[in-house]
Amino acid sequence: MDTSSPASNHAADSGVTANDTPNLSRRGFLRAGAIAGGGIAAATLAACAPASAPSWTFPPPPSPVAALPSASAAASAAPSHDASHPPAPSGSPAADHDSNAAAVVKRFLDGEATTLPLGNQPLQPRIEGDTKVFELTIDEIEHRIDALKDPVKALGYNGVWPGPMLAVTEGDKVRAIFTNNLRESTGVHFHGQRIPNAMDGVPHITQEPIQPGASFTYEFVARTPGSHMYHSHHNATDQVGRGLLGAFIVQPRSTADRYDRLYGASQDIVWISNDTLGGFTINGRGFPATAPIVAQLGDTIVIRFMNEGIMMHPWHLHGMPMRVVARDGYPLGSAAFTCDTLGVNPGERWDVVVKCDEPGAWAFHCHILPHAEGSDGMFGMVTALIVQDAAAAISLAAAGAPAFNCVIPSTV
Repeated sequence: MDTSSPASNHAADSGVTANDTPNLSRRGFLRAGAIAGGGIAAATLAACAPASAPSWTFPPPPSPVAALPSASAAASAAPSHDASHPPAPSGSPAADHDSNAAAVVKRFLDGEATTLPLGNQPLQPRIEGDTKVFELTIDEIEHRIDALKDPVKALGYNGVWPGPMLAVTEGDKVRAIFTNNLRESTGVHFHGQRIPNAMDGVPHITQEPIQPGASFTYEFVARTPGSHMYHSHHNATDQVGRGLLGAFIVQPRSTADRYDRLYGASQDIVWISNDTLGGFTINGRGFPATAPIVAQLGDTIVIRFMNEGIMMHPWHLHGMPMRVVARDGYPLGSAAFTCDTLGVNPGERWDVVVKCDEPGAWAFHCHILPHAEGSDGMFGMVTALIVQDAAAAISLAAAGAPAFNCVIPSTV
């Protein structure tokens, strides 16, 4: 087991650290990352920011036109208004839309994601003999979809939504102990795993419900490699909808079959969507309380889409195609295909490979448009893939920019 944190792993790989850097603002970081972009795609994959938010300082906000591009790019790309397209007068619906949308983007640029607790972080198991032991609580929590909305009454594993990421290797013996701190009964299903029937986690079929104050231990061998989930399977519409969900990643036994070796992936990112409590969320947050996927020009990244909601979501990436290589943990092999929009149904997991060969800030969003943008601008299921060129990456590394993305440990 690699005991270093994913954020530090990524920082070491990229030469970027999470040091406090008073001279580097979060907005400046994003602006430098969008070297050829025409503005920011807003809300983002809340994969990870640094484990503890650094003390950022921020310059006065730029105009909406110059939100992300470098100063020279913004100067050349900024649109001008002529007599045939005059600016909307103050107080008009168009002006209100522009100002509201710009205000939300500013919150994103100011690093709102770093002000909120993180879910979806790898949980280190305790080793007992040849068994990896995970201990989790099932809790009532107050969860913020973003920093300004009132918290919602949610549920979480170990006090967070999504729950901790559980990452093991094919063939590992797993013991997962869940203690129920709710005022209602529950059960836990390891979705996608081939496990003994008694461990399947469906109350009244394979086990009695886990009563308030009680615990249940699930023991099995991780047989099925790939992208999987764990979630409630009791009053599930409500309990999963309120946050009882998490990622269960089983790395192939052969290191040659892992994405860092198979595709040269520098990042391996989990993306969990939900659409019940708090609206349309990615990893428990909606725009603008999210963080961009940040990569360097020439990188290859993997994204594991997991749909824990009740609706299908077609994820669309601007600028670059996605190579779809696995479904529900099973490699597609010669059936792999390339697309720019991928529909992910409830319960499905799709793994995609993206070659980051186009610099800029690229929108990445659900293409059911009411899930992503409204009259007050962007919200919910939107993200940005920011691809830095070499000059921007070197500049940011020298300045001590943080590692945003939370990746699956390459060795588990």
